[in-house]
Amino acid sequence: MTDIAVEGLTGTQKVAVVLMNLDSAKAAEVLKQFTDSEAEEIVAEIVRLKKVDSLVAERAIGEFHALTVRGGGINARGGRDIAVGLLEASFGAERAAGLMSRVASSMAGKAFEFLEAVDASQVVTLLDGELPQTVALVLAHLRPEQASMILTGLDDNKRTEVAHCIAMMGSAAPEAVRVVADTLKVRAGAVVSTRDSVEIVGGVQPLVDIINRSSVATERELLEALDERDPDLAEEVRSRMLTFADIVKLERKDVQHVLRGIDAAVLAIAMKGSPENVIEVIRGNLSERNREILDDEISALGPVRLSQVEEARSEIVRAIRDLESQGAITVQRTEEEELVY
Repeated sequence: MTDIAVEGLTGTQKVAVVLMNLDSAKAAEVLKQFTDSEAEEIVAEIVRLKKVDSLVAERAIGEFHALTVRGGGINARGGRDIAVGLLEASFGAERAAGLMSRVASSMAGKAFEFLEAVDASQVVTLLDGELPQTVALVLAHLRPEQASMILTGLDDNKRTEVAHCIAMMGSAAPEAVRVVADTLKVRAGAVVSTRDSVEIVGGVQPLVDIINRSSVATERELLEALDERDPDLAEEVRSRMLTFADIVKLERKDVQHVLRGIDAAVLAIAMKGSPENVIEVIRGNLSERNREILDDEISALGPVRLSQVEEARSEIVRAIRDLESQGAITVQRTEEEELVY
């Protein structure tokens, strides 16, 4: 974006314009005052804006009376390099890399945002006949929840091919992303124009995020198929996947947050055959009344099919993953413990 009217600037864009006009040290000090999510939005706008007309910049800065405008005229410059430098000066190289990665993924996803309102089955039809690499590129840009439903809708062979492509994918050239997005828009009859995107996506973690939101059956079939195609990749995916036992890695307040949204009947089934440390964490984070309700559910349970236990645990895992993605809780990912039945 190079030309924009001041009336069209959002609040976040105005902050970005101000920071683009400060020297890096001052801009870094200002950026430190924002939360990570706010900083991500601001930096994304700096990347998009690149260069802002001096009149527009002057008017935007005029709204920030507490700030001193540098002399010598205003010629706001943005872009990826400016954004990276600002983040590193504000948060340090390591934290900046994580923030920039999330910014890049967020911006790249905009290329396919026209698919967000499309039913998963229709997207499957839209992608019919496309190469696995192309389908992988699209899914890696979508929200994991939606990508999971689309992946489930593919036939078994193509599903495995696409999953493998997602995991092995590196960065995607903006031009390639734009071509694929524009082609799908024309095919879908969309009229929204494509926004600029940046390199992103791919790798094992996007695949893990998608599988974590899939059904137990899809997860099992996909991992078994990956075992045959690429055992090392399948093992890495498993090592990164969230499990029911990961509830022991949460802070007490986070465990309580998760359990508030889980029905006692589901929890009772999920706990069937669980390790003692998992049971202790769950019971220790319930109120006395809720423990009584849980005990009643457990005492009423007879033999339970393994598939029921897996589905109940999967529901809790999805709840943990959703809360984590919202930033409501934090999961400490250390070496996974194997469940004992």
